[in-house]
Amino acid sequence: MIRNWRPSDRRLMARRFEEHLTQVPLSYRSLVRGRYDVAHAVFPTDALAAARWGGHTGRPSVLSYMGIPDHAGLRSHRGRLRVTRAAVAGCDAVTVLSKTSRDAFWRWLGFEARVIHPGVNLDAFHPEGERAEAPTFFCAAVPDEPRKRVPLLVAAFARVRREHPAARLVLLRPRDPRLARELASHEGVELVDPVEDLRALAELYRRSWVSVLPSLKDSFGIVLIESLACGRPVVASNADALPEVVDRDTIGRLFDGEDERALADALLGALELCGDPRTVAACRERAREFSSELFVQAYTELYEELLTERGCAA
Repeated sequence: MIRNWRPSDRRLMARRFEEHLTQVPLSYRSLVRGRYDVAHAVFPTDALAAARWGGHTGRPSVLSYMGIPDHAGLRSHRGRLRVTRAAVAGCDAVTVLSKTSRDAFWRWLGFEARVIHPGVNLDAFHPEGERAEAPTFFCAAVPDEPRKRVPLLVAAFARVRREHPAARLVLLRPRDPRLARELASHEGVELVDPVEDLRALAELYRRSWVSVLPSLKDSFGIVLIESLACGRPVVASNADALPEVVDRDTIGRLFDGEDERALADALLGALELCGDPRTVAACRERAREFSSELFVQAYTELYEELLTERGCAA
């Protein structure tokens, strides 16, 4: 993985140009100075450098597109659509995180992307640990991001507490101090500092009874897999890629729309799963379908395929 210094793009961003344009020359310079078999970019601007490097060296380039393309997003920044199209056309392969992203890629860009699901570390995220005494819900989404819809979750949780007065809702502490004070003012809501260590994050999942992700425009929802790997059922919005993860009633519940009552019903339904002795095993079994080993295998096979097509020896 190459990490370059990123020149300031403040002036370009002020004029609503595509992000990270200033780093493209440095990315290309790093590639031509190295001896690599494959150039793999995770942002369209870097993919421009990877594609040019591929044309120069005869080696394959890959773009992993992390979101769900749509008309509004592709037009939201000056040059974004042109950059994305050029990156897609120039790279040998494009991967996305879900079938939802793949379908959107075809609809808006006319390109058949390959689905490779992200992987979860099953050794770090495991069910061996004590659950909190009181019914506890955990949301690993960043509250500052509006599309995560944390306020909707807080409103639904207030309804849950009418049936379970001791219930707790654990949220990550937002960066905005005013939002933090507002969230903490609700009965039963607890804020915790974000953690980078995987095992510390896994402990938050294991202490909870249910994990919740009420977001929209999610291209996969890796936090749901992390919770399932810890044996905890999940609740998610019935939108975009999240139903691809929560695909059976034995591991969680989905809810529709913006109705806090629908979300509250889903939270209560997931609590019922906690009383079923089969739930932990069902959640863990679903998580195994997204293991980091399968993730690595999928990309290794893609690299080997592209190198063979290019006539390159790895």
